Amino acid sequence: MRTRNVEILVGIFLVAGMLAVLALAVNVSGYSGANSDTYKVYAHFDNIGGLTNKAEVTLAGVQIGTVTDISIDSQLLVAKVEMEIFSEVNYLSIDSSVQILTSGLLGGKYIGLSVGAEEEVLVDGSLIEDSQSALVLEELIGKFLFDKVSD
Repeated sequence: MRTRNVEILVGIFLVAGMLAVLALAVNVSGYSGANSDTYKVYAHFDNIGGLTNKAEVTLAGVQIGTVTDISIDSQLLVAKVEMEIFSEVNYLSIDSSVQILTSGLLGGKYIGLSVGAEEEVLVDGSLIEDSQSALVLEELIGKFLFDKVSD
């Protein structure tokens, strides 16, 4: 009887361990089962410099959305970034600006949003006109070296 109780306890711990690993995997992947209400906005960038899908969109350092798609605009030949913004953040003015920022010195890329002063707000499908591309370290080093060589 005692052996049976030990086997049941081991089974319970095994199932609990599997559930913990599954919860950790879901948490790390960023998957959320319930698709919260969002609206999509777009921005064009000359260079996204390593920005990826599922990157954060922040306002004053607080996450307000995620990057959902990155593609090439075939007419303008620039990167077109699609962002899903949480529906609670319904106060972003149409003259807001976005820029691609780096988390730390060599960290991942994310989008930082700055709110403008207009009263009209962004709605689903809006295009944010004012965008600043990512600073690419290799480009900066190249400009510095070639400026020194030409002097």
